[in-house]
Amino acid sequence: MLDVILDTLKDFGTVLPFLFLTYLFMEWLESRAGAGSRRLLSGAGRLSPVVGGLLGAIPQCGFSAAAAGLYAGRVLSLGTLYAVFLSTSDEMLPILISERASPILILKILAVKVVCGVVLGMLTDLVLTPFLRKKETAPAAPENGEDPATPCPCGCENCSEKRGWKKILYSAFLHTLKIAAYLLVIVFALNTVVHFVGEERLSDLLTSVPVLPQAAAALVGLIPNCAASVTVTELFLKGALSAGSMLAGLLSGAGIGTLILYRVNRPIRQNVAIVAVLWAMGFLVGLLFDLTGLSTVLF
Repeated sequence: MLDVILDTLKDFGTVLPFLFLTYLFMEWLESRAGAGSRRLLSGAGRLSPVVGGLLGAIPQCGFSAAAAGLYAGRVLSLGTLYAVFLSTSDEMLPILISERASPILILKILAVKVVCGVVLGMLTDLVLTPFLRKKETAPAAPENGEDPATPCPCGCENCSEKRGWKKILYSAFLHTLKIAAYLLVIVFALNTVVHFVGEERLSDLLTSVPVLPQAAAALVGLIPNCAASVTVTELFLKGALSAGSMLAGLLSGAGIGTLILYRVNRPIRQNVAIVAVLWAMGFLVGLLFDLTGLSTVLF
């Protein structure tokens, strides 16, 4: 057990500086580009799923939440919402960078998520938009007079205002501490399991039942919490999850976007259906990658 603790502290210590620098950049990017990217998304018209898929990949902590608010106000189509949700990386990108994963691997994962977001988003609009237009006669009403298009779940005072360096540094520091706490617990748990079970046996256990790894990973991805993407990414980096299972979890993982969707969008049954389809999309794409061998070819 002492070896496990020492290995965890060693891994954690090497990751922490990279994690802080990554969040420092992300906070700066959010401060400078947040409001502009939301205006671009809402004014893209029929190309909104394409713009949503591209913008969703940008590491901005409140973007999926903003998309949920814009959808609740019927500013965005359902396909655009899916494009943003599917391409959003949540905490995947900081973890991959801090773990010093190959830049090529990172770009491949981001590219697959963007392509899936754009394609599935456009298909959703093509198939469902005519039906939804018949059903929806008015935008959903925001709660307590709030504007659903501008939720601010990332902890900053105003997601659309430019912040000074002091606030950017403070936000980056707090974000790093929060994710570092999750990371420390998850890495310790994984190192403990790997130490007593073994990497090969752990991988065999997680892949022995067909379909289950992809379905479970996609379900974990739906958890509206940073720990979901951290767990899926770490399991993949440890070799315990296949690339398809990793994609299933990361595609369904829209971060706090689904939480905001439940808060501002009505009726609730529509939100349940949206999240269920999001899970199905992540699961089916992950399964397709593993069954066809695309995982081996690309990753």
